[in-house]
Amino acid sequence: MGVWFSISSLILIVILIIVATEVLGLYFIFTVFIPYIGFFLFLLGFIYRVLKWAASPVPFHIPTISGQQKSLPWIKPDNIDSPFTTGGIIKKLALDILFFRTLLRNEKIELEASYKLLFKPSVLLWLGAMAFHWSFFYILIRHLRFFLEPVPSLIVFLQRLDSILQGLFPIIYISDIFILLSLVYLFIRRILYPQVKYISLFSDYFILLVIFGIACSGVLMRLIFKVDLIQVKQWFMSTIALKPALPKGVNIIFYIHLFFVSLLMAYFPFSKLMHMPGIFLSPTKNLKNTSRSKRHINPWNYPVKIHSYEEYEEEFRDSMKEVGLPLEKE
Repeated sequence: MGVWFSISSLILIVILIIVATEVLGLYFIFTVFIPYIGFFLFLLGFIYRVLKWAASPVPFHIPTISGQQKSLPWIKPDNIDSPFTTGGIIKKLALDILFFRTLLRNEKIELEASYKLLFKPSVLLWLGAMAFHWSFFYILIRHLRFFLEPVPSLIVFLQRLDSILQGLFPIIYISDIFILLSLVYLFIRRILYPQVKYISLFSDYFILLVIFGIACSGVLMRLIFKVDLIQVKQWFMSTIALKPALPKGVNIIFYIHLFFVSLLMAYFPFSKLMHMPGIFLSPTKNLKNTSRSKRHINPWNYPVKIHSYEEYEEEFRDSMKEVGLPLEKE
């Protein structure tokens, strides 16, 4: 149900965009009002979620580890899988963020027979996630040329590197191929795998389709429905300067692309996509594993009056002496 509902929602959105722009001529709403609303929702929602997480107390010491903890001097500790220093935390986070190390070590469990349980690494999922995240990030960096003037030489170099195959496939970027293939795989995986389909919600399918719509419309604008990139950059620069004007030299695919980007920005802070900043604030990721070398006390604990044995003996001394119980103090 969630699959078809998300596909129907996306088709309905595209039809509404076409009607609103091509029939009703509401260009100002789609090129000024909606992008501004999407950006401010993203900015305010992002800051709110991060500040809320940062202010949340951490009553328990709960780092997630998979290596030998530091204990006795003659036992070699693992400072990456079980970090006990700040450097170890940085290395662990870098491997998790840049190379998805935890996802690579994630295992899928299959019951081959009634008596045989197999544990297999999800290498294909790891490759799909790596291809999607890195290509998405690369495309964002590449699009900075629309927001910066003059364009930094690093961005020019990255764009040329991304288009290194244009001698064989004209106007094709490597990152475009990777993001489209990875999105198709991630979407089909949610449909074909019963376990993944069972836990998938409408929002899981919908956000994949929105990002796929952004990628597809961007590729279509480059290959078939071409737009004037100089005019597009002028519109971007005027929008950033808070002097918005209607873009020139664009078509309906540009409006669809822009609306999906605005929708993604507005939806981002209220979705699972917030795992991007969340990984830095997760106590399971950013805490040192020092539970054996340092005592961790719950900050929520309130002071409790303790009735020590000395006080107990002093209070009941006569009664204990009368029944013959031994006393530490005579």
